[in-house]
Amino acid sequence: MHRREFLASSSGATALALAAGSGFTPAQAADAPGWNPAAFNAKSLAEVAEALGATSAPLESADVTLQAPELAGNGAIVRVSARSALAGTTQIALLVEKNPVALAALFEIPAGTEAQVATNLKMARTSRVYALAKVGEQYLYAFREVTVTLGCDGA
Repeated sequence: MHRREFLASSSGATALALAAGSGFTPAQAADAPGWNPAAFNAKSLAEVAEALGATSAPLESADVTLQAPELAGNGAIVRVSARSALAGTTQIALLVEKNPVALAALFEIPAGTEAQVATNLKMARTSRVYALAKVGEQYLYAFREVTVTLGCDGA
């Protein structure tokens, strides 16, 4: 491959990666198998749990832990991790209560693996962050209030 061909082809890939990273995704993403629009349109912990299949209100549990900073200097990058100490955990969801889209991440936990996840979240403002774990047919959660000093308007 010649240098000009490489530059021409890689610039398109770079543009696509930047578009995807900024939240612009192809229209087909909403039609992907497993996409749950009700969960991502939900505005509260109870609504997200219901959209994910909960038949009763989620319960706070000491067996679900959430690590998040008490003070986030920049809402564009807030590092959080969640863990369920209970066997049979099949999902862990991370929610940011006051973001325009409360459900920030949803992880499927394969059988036989440790139920622990970590990621960076965007936070528009100071808010409660929840870790919601599905254990069998029950939904359990932990939360932490995270104070954001510099918000991220694009959250």
